[in-house]
Amino acid sequence: MSETEEDGRMTRITDYDVHDLRFPTSVHADGSDAMNKDGDHSAAYVTLRTDEPGLEGNGFTFTIGRGNDICVRAIRDRVQPLLGMDLEEAVGDLGATYRLLASDTQLRWLGPDKGVVHLAQAAVMNAVWDLAAKRAGKPVWRFVTDMSSEEIVRAADLSYLADEVTPEEAVALLKPQEPLRARRIEHLRGHGYPCYSTAAGWLGYSDEKMRRLIREELGAGTRNIKLKVGERVEDDIRRCGIAREMIGPQGGLMLDANQVWDVPTAIEWMGELARFDPYWIEEPTHPDDILGHARIRKEIAPIRVATGEHGMNRVLHKQLMQAGSYDFCQIDACRLASVNEVLAVLIMAARRRIPVCPHAGGVGLCELIQHLIIIDYVAISGDLEDRFAEYVDHLHEHFTEPCVMEDGAYRLPSSPGYSSTMKPQSIADYAFPDGRYWTDEHPRVIAGIDGSGADECRARVRAARS
Repeated sequence: MSETEEDGRMTRITDYDVHDLRFPTSVHADGSDAMNKDGDHSAAYVTLRTDEPGLEGNGFTFTIGRGNDICVRAIRDRVQPLLGMDLEEAVGDLGATYRLLASDTQLRWLGPDKGVVHLAQAAVMNAVWDLAAKRAGKPVWRFVTDMSSEEIVRAADLSYLADEVTPEEAVALLKPQEPLRARRIEHLRGHGYPCYSTAAGWLGYSDEKMRRLIREELGAGTRNIKLKVGERVEDDIRRCGIAREMIGPQGGLMLDANQVWDVPTAIEWMGELARFDPYWIEEPTHPDDILGHARIRKEIAPIRVATGEHGMNRVLHKQLMQAGSYDFCQIDACRLASVNEVLAVLIMAARRRIPVCPHAGGVGLCELIQHLIIIDYVAISGDLEDRFAEYVDHLHEHFTEPCVMEDGAYRLPSSPGYSSTMKPQSIADYAFPDGRYWTDEHPRVIAGIDGSGADECRARVRAARS
């Protein structure tokens, strides 16, 4: 119980801050792929403030630069129903709070459950879950795995999913997992949750840099490497050959086309890359093309298909599952509308025994998905077979409680909250367009405020840093 509650006063959500944070990952081609060659990993970052000193919730959604400001504006609209709300009401029934925010019919018209308003819902609810877990003194993964099966299902957004799973069926799925939760947590304490690394595989990296980074990953205990592909087949053949030789026949080689192909091209291109025994091909075509993914999956078997990071909502994931469109479900902690919608997708995937391998290739996503994979293993699927969470090695220094990676596995986070709190100095430095980085070190036009001269400015920065 909080001090204000002990004094008979209710703790309330009193205010919020929201920041447009942009990090210049394009300078070194970090995050580059065939579709997104020059992204600056960004966060529309929101802080929910309460009248209890020191108690606040932090959340964000992820973008890659321009347009992040639009997410900020949408967050300002989404957050309004929470202002002045009793904290117990806000965090006591997280399913009800989620539905309250989603019930704004005028904002819903801009979706529904997609686009900028859905990204804003993710940011705000990520902050609410962070606030709820901090209030309980637990990390989010523990906060959820301490819930009963009925409480988890009440928090999940199961709307429009009755043809796949009902609340009663969801509870029946989760109930047998309850006695096994403690044993699974102990397993993770000892072994961690296995990962694959994209740190060496960005498309803009030279072969020399890729070799060096793969060598570092192998030295750190990571045996599963993902490469970006899809720009030139000759380059992909060369790079995949290098990676396969370095990781050996036992290492997992994941490939990611980032939506760049049409269906026939995906089938043809993967015929060329099959010789390297890829573990999966990720996003081989447009993320909304359910039937296209199903055809690709059928045509390129036994190579498997992974997708879902751009799966805009639980309904699209339902359809991908029902159409047999993917072998690996890739949830995203900021494209789905926070833990509430993630829980729904995890439940559907567990019923169909589809492995969940979350996407985490952007700022702060590793920090969030470490909680989600633990929740899935401990309370929902109970399975680690064919499951790997993505890891990238940049931008963790901006978080007060960064994720910990050891021997190719995520370690259990222990601090209360969703690991989503950024350092004040990072917020001050990278707030766009007035943060120190953007005003003092580089021309504002580098991030494309108006687009003029952006390429020239980027070239100057690259030259200065080379």
